[in-house]
Amino acid sequence: MESLQCQTMNNATKTSTTIEALSYAQRERLFFIEFRLYFLGDVRRQDLMKRFGVAPAVATRDFAQYRDMFPDNISFDSRSKCYVIGDAFSPAFNHLAERVLTALSWGFGDGIGGSSDPLLTCELPKILNQPSMAILAPITRAVHQQKVVSIDYTSHTSGYSSREIAPFALVNDGLRWHIRAFDRKSKEFRDFVITRVLKSQLIEDNQILHHEQSAADIQWNRIVELDLVPHPNQEYLEIIENDYGMTGGALHLKLRAAIAGYVLRQWIVDCSSGHSLQGKEYRLWLRNHLALYGVSSAKLAPGYEFPEV
Repeated sequence: MESLQCQTMNNATKTSTTIEALSYAQRERLFFIEFRLYFLGDVRRQDLMKRFGVAPAVATRDFAQYRDMFPDNISFDSRSKCYVIGDAFSPAFNHLAERVLTALSWGFGDGIGGSSDPLLTCELPKILNQPSMAILAPITRAVHQQKVVSIDYTSHTSGYSSREIAPFALVNDGLRWHIRAFDRKSKEFRDFVITRVLKSQLIEDNQILHHEQSAADIQWNRIVELDLVPHPNQEYLEIIENDYGMTGGALHLKLRAAIAGYVLRQWIVDCSSGHSLQGKEYRLWLRNHLALYGVSSAKLAPGYEFPEV
């Protein structure tokens, strides 16, 4: 048994080494071949040519390369004249669930002119608050170039204001997009809802100072470990365990303190100390609610009460 395990590990290492030896462009094309085989069951040479704009000879070489490296994964169906998934298929690439579902529902490609078509029929919830690209672009350039951006912003608490921010990350809370940034007006790190930015302009000659960088953001760099369990008020606990892929009856998460509250709100997690929130929508309970102590975003967590000081 030990010899077999060592052989399996050696084979996996060799496969990884062989893949890494290929050019980045060819790895992408071989990944595409495997993706189609794995999730759609077939792939044609024309699919590869259309996706990457390569010549027929290049596509032929890619299929030959994949068959040579992973012969059990692919076979040629002479009737349909296409390649189909092999009977002993075992994925050679790492296929992340979120990226797979995005590709299946939105298609591959850069989406220029809306040219990316879904690979399967898929109905997605309508996003009601899309950010303006003209406002988003200067902000993302500031993130990439580590520069400051001037914004006109409106909020429920302070109304309209103009401010300079040093952004360093995009955050999606499941409903809308935020930008994590140091705010020079309040002199602290904050989240800004992008759809509330009315105007944005990159400031070319204004450098980010040391205390404005992401390394100085305590809430961003702090990692909290949360234990989510089926809510005791729910009737079918095993179904909930299966839905969330729990191990030992719990789902263990490691999240940035800055976004923990968003995640708990999005998943409708009861964060009260005694799982006191009622309603069938609360399928999960935060078993270790004390882990939220000192977490600024905990104000968004359903049922969480900050301890009295």
